Amino acid sequence: MPNNPYNYEQPSENALTSFRLTEPPLGFVDDPYPWYTLLRRHNPVHQLGRKSYFLTRYDDVLTAYRDPRTSSDKKAEFTPKFGDSPLLEHHTTSLVFNDPPLHTRVRRLIMGALNQRAIQKMEEGLIKLIDELLDDMENLEAVDIIRHFAARIPIEVIGNLLDVPRDERQPLRGWSLAILSALEPAPEKSVLQAGNNAVVAFTDYLKLLVADRRRSPGDPASDVLTRLISEKEGGEKLTEAELLHNCIFLLNAGHETTTNLIGNGVYALIKHRDQLELLAAQPQLADYAVEELLRYESPLQLNNRLTTETMVIGDTTIPADSFLTLGVGAANRDPDCFEAPNRLNIGRSPNNHLAFGQGRHACSGMNVARLEGRIAFGRLVARFPAIDLAGTPERDPRIRFRGFRYLPVVLD
Repeated sequence: MPNNPYNYEQPSENALTSFRLTEPPLGFVDDPYPWYTLLRRHNPVHQLGRKSYFLTRYDDVLTAYRDPRTSSDKKAEFTPKFGDSPLLEHHTTSLVFNDPPLHTRVRRLIMGALNQRAIQKMEEGLIKLIDELLDDMENLEAVDIIRHFAARIPIEVIGNLLDVPRDERQPLRGWSLAILSALEPAPEKSVLQAGNNAVVAFTDYLKLLVADRRRSPGDPASDVLTRLISEKEGGEKLTEAELLHNCIFLLNAGHETTTNLIGNGVYALIKHRDQLELLAAQPQLADYAVEELLRYESPLQLNNRLTTETMVIGDTTIPADSFLTLGVGAANRDPDCFEAPNRLNIGRSPNNHLAFGQGRHACSGMNVARLEGRIAFGRLVARFPAIDLAGTPERDPRIRFRGFRYLPVVLD
């Protein structure tokens, strides 16, 4: 069992019988990994309820990602959860929660805009942006890495991809957090209401942006919105609802995971000073560091699938129409796949983590996130190798998305 820096009582095998994600145990938000270790060891296909299972082993999560008998369509799960609401329309129309043919059409259009040449063209502007953020932080008396750095980077990148005017980007982060918070296992009514309000506000804004782009199209080689508006798959364009909700998805997915990658990564490097110093001394390790930080503190801890047929996972027979919760954070600490998995090692290779998923639903923006992480970590530790905590960080209490709300640091 890894060390317990949070001073919570370590879980026991007996406690697993009552383990539920809808009512996570004390200390789980701060440090879920002792629970993941126990589940992998003693109950790796853990039944959460009737026809509902939580997978924590690497091989089992990989099976759920790749097996054609698992579906990403969330209508059966989300209809009772959200009711007839804007959240239901959004989360059952976006790319990530759909199977072909919609998934195929939208993914092809997005991947066409995020090709390797387009990503290479982003690098110069991204370096400029990050250097400007570092300059700004150096002049602040109190620096919050989340507000002043980690959250600023993906908002600008996705804003550029959709060509959102800079003076109109301020509400985007708030809308994103509200919509994604509704995906937690047991959201409160106030969370659902905030999510519904955010979907309405976001779609109202996008309707104006889309109308403007139809009048004045951008370059489809770099403007994802123009590409989604103009291109066809087999003669069929996206409907207006599909277009709007997949633009929301792009912003939400690209913003949330990258913010958490950078925030979690900075915290992990500070807490593992030897690895921070190694990265500062050997900047060529930046690509490896990004992969290891994705593995060590996966921004997306939980994912979901629905079985379409009876299947066997591990030694457990899973009936058709069962909900699978994929423990991505648990799988990425599986000792059967990663040597010393609870140790941060920025030179780890190979590093076949599951932070971006696998199979046909592997994250379409993974290479953009990698680019953002590589430049952010590399230039931050080169500029401020003595960076350290300046107070007590505040964890985001969500368990699907792992990150910080507040991460105070001193740069020198």
